[in-house]
Amino acid sequence: MYSKEQQQNQSRLAARILELARDSILIHLRFLDVALSRLRPVERPGFLSAAADAAALYYDPRFLLLQCREEPNFGTRLYLHALLHCIFYHSFQYDKVDGSLWDLAADIAVENTILEMRLPFAGMETDDEARAVLEELSGRVGPLTAERVYRHFRTEPLSKDEERRCRRLFERDSHELWKREESQELVLSQEQWKKLSERIKADLKSFSRGKTDSESLEKNLAEATKDRYDYAKLLRRFTVTGEEVSVNEEEFDYIYYTYGLSRYGNMPLVEPLEYRDVKKVREFVIALDTSASCRGALVRAFLRQTYSILKSSEHFFQKVNVHILQCDSEVRSDAKITCEEEFEAFMRKGELQGFGSTDFRPVFSYVEELRQKGEFENLKGLIYFTDGYGVYPERMPGYDVIFAFLREDDEQPAVPPWAIRVVLEEDALERQGS
Repeated sequence: MYSKEQQQNQSRLAARILELARDSILIHLRFLDVALSRLRPVERPGFLSAAADAAALYYDPRFLLLQCREEPNFGTRLYLHALLHCIFYHSFQYDKVDGSLWDLAADIAVENTILEMRLPFAGMETDDEARAVLEELSGRVGPLTAERVYRHFRTEPLSKDEERRCRRLFERDSHELWKREESQELVLSQEQWKKLSERIKADLKSFSRGKTDSESLEKNLAEATKDRYDYAKLLRRFTVTGEEVSVNEEEFDYIYYTYGLSRYGNMPLVEPLEYRDVKKVREFVIALDTSASCRGALVRAFLRQTYSILKSSEHFFQKVNVHILQCDSEVRSDAKITCEEEFEAFMRKGELQGFGSTDFRPVFSYVEELRQKGEFENLKGLIYFTDGYGVYPERMPGYDVIFAFLREDDEQPAVPPWAIRVVLEEDALERQGS
């Protein structure tokens, strides 16, 4: 049991360690200055570890001193590790993933970034062993962002021994405060950290260019700051105004109605209007790129998610005209869907066709032929699920177009200016399809 004076000395020494750590990061990595000011150290005796939410790094002084006795640079490494978690957006995705697997993937992404920067003031004895593991993993995964590592571990799980080794090499802090309800302090919002990440990304491209050789830093920042669209909201662009038989509550006057019933018996003075104008989806096209790079399970998951959103009572007419096209370098099949039963039958019995190279132009030509034949009354949109590698049409069609990509890729050709580009979350699609 430590005396009060010993506890005070521990507290002062631990605070001084983190203060020096902060100064070292600030001197060598100036582009992190604003973000660093947002993550302040907060002492929490008895915590037995260290953990950060989106506003503070909580630590137990005794834990920190014990770690620094083994690894003199642990305080700096811990501070930088927790800061990069915030900058890379890791805590804000915790409710969407397998927590234990995401913890490890996020730690690997952060530690890989730190090791790439080769910072002498943050080095540790296990760094060479960690680099060897990261080099082997990078050969299988590519750029080591948390999202890529997480997907890899889900499809190719680690053995128990491999997992224990990775946690020993890459864990620095606890992630227990990433669950929003467990955070004690007022934290910075998701949008605030995104702005900080965008500022760092811009700084690296201009004033701080050449200050770090970390490709992983740039890749993780790109992942953190990419636009995340509300797919359901985008699909509302496909809505059209039309009449549907239903009671129009807004134009129904209950005073006259009940007066007629009371005055004349079973004879209301005003009957409710049995129609109203509503904005819903009646006609649209889903084009499925079945080239070799798009896996069948993900195509089906995308199709079910899209149809599930659109068939909700808020957005869907009872009778619809949906064409599901399968295509690669040409249109392979066209399934016409007029009701939910036909869609379910397609999902049960439909076979994916194609798996060749990709050319987007035949789909647009085919849809235009259908329009000329009178197949559509008022086609509002086309959703094209693809990997993005193909030849785009030059002319803008007479309807909205969404190109839905499975993942972000800098080498993908730019979509035409008249189209909407959306990057979907593969994990969300897999959950939808399961």
